[in-house]
Amino acid sequence: MAQSIFMAGILIGGLALGDLSDRFGRKPILTGCYLLLAASGSGAAFSPTLSVYMAFRFLCGCGISGIILSTVTLNVEWVPTQMRALTSTAIGYCYTLGQFILPGLAYAIPQWRWLQLTVSVPFFIFFLSSWWTPESIRWMVLSGKSSKALKVLQRVAAFNGKKEEGERLTLEELKLNLQKEIALAKAKYSATDLFRIPILRRVTVCLSLAWFATGFAYYSLAMGVEEFGVNLYLLQVIFGGVDIPAKFITILSLSYVGRHTTQAASLLLAGGAILVLIFVPLDMQTLRTALAVFGKGCLSSSFSCLFLYTSELYPTVIRQTGMGACNLWTRVGSMLAPLVKITAEVHPFIPNIIYGISALLAGSAALFLPETLNRPLPETIEDMEKWFLRAKEPKQEAEAEKASQMIPLQPYGPGLGSS
Repeated sequence: MAQSIFMAGILIGGLALGDLSDRFGRKPILTGCYLLLAASGSGAAFSPTLSVYMAFRFLCGCGISGIILSTVTLNVEWVPTQMRALTSTAIGYCYTLGQFILPGLAYAIPQWRWLQLTVSVPFFIFFLSSWWTPESIRWMVLSGKSSKALKVLQRVAAFNGKKEEGERLTLEELKLNLQKEIALAKAKYSATDLFRIPILRRVTVCLSLAWFATGFAYYSLAMGVEEFGVNLYLLQVIFGGVDIPAKFITILSLSYVGRHTTQAASLLLAGGAILVLIFVPLDMQTLRTALAVFGKGCLSSSFSCLFLYTSELYPTVIRQTGMGACNLWTRVGSMLAPLVKITAEVHPFIPNIIYGISALLAGSAALFLPETLNRPLPETIEDMEKWFLRAKEPKQEAEAEKASQMIPLQPYGPGLGSS
């Protein structure tokens, strides 16, 4: 229940802080969430009752959600296009590094209160250091703070050894470079458009299933490490270690095989691994652990693919709304995952059946999404519709060619030419 409350905090934080980030900026939300996580995490370490502990854990979830949202957004809005994949992967590997460090800390600090305090106090340092994090230039210009944006750009240019280039920048040049973004920002779209417009509805439904199943199945394995009979600390390290090859293979697959196939395959393989666990006896701990680690790696691959795939499928005018709506479902899945574990009291196989089937269904739904490899990002709904039509044309041509090959050739006879 405490774990579900924590996931609920991540869910509510994502809904509330996304809008606040668009209204007040990325930096204030990032700074405030560092402080919130530091204070609520430290408070959880001194909780006198379970209710107080869960309340603090809920606030921790809200803080983590805001940190993730602001970090991803600042990365996208500051880093050049050709470097985004690299920096996103680097951020992902930092998450993996945290998974390596946590078992070591837990082994060295067996008392949970001291462990909770140890992992929370560093966020006070991050809170102070975040004051030197520059605000998003794109957000400042779109919010009418062009003069301030110019000063920040000049400061960043000086930091990068480009002081003279920074001093030559003007407000007119800055607005000219972001002219298209400023025009697009005037177009207002809401979450209802994701389901009102047919092409957006199809993408949203398929992606929502993928996000839900990924979070649902991922946390079922991540929070069930004690069920495999292996040393808890060692298995946590293995679970973190599998992310290293998983993310590397994902990058290669995304670059050469494509997003569509990578997304569907990762979910189908994960669902299959979870269902196979049902038939493996409890005394075969090595095989059970191997299947769980394989499934966790596939789901980690799914997460990596989804962040890129979702941002490429939605047009610019509604991309943030689409990302937020889809990400909402992974929080719902992660929140429900601990509660489904309770069904094991009825029969031990029920949780894995639910987790596995959900991943298989989501993998099947991903097959209905188009490929985005080497295609330009759509800016408007119209761009998206044209893009989908172009994506269908090669398929229709292939089907027409196949159909023509199936028509038997007959010699022309009397009257056959006209018919």
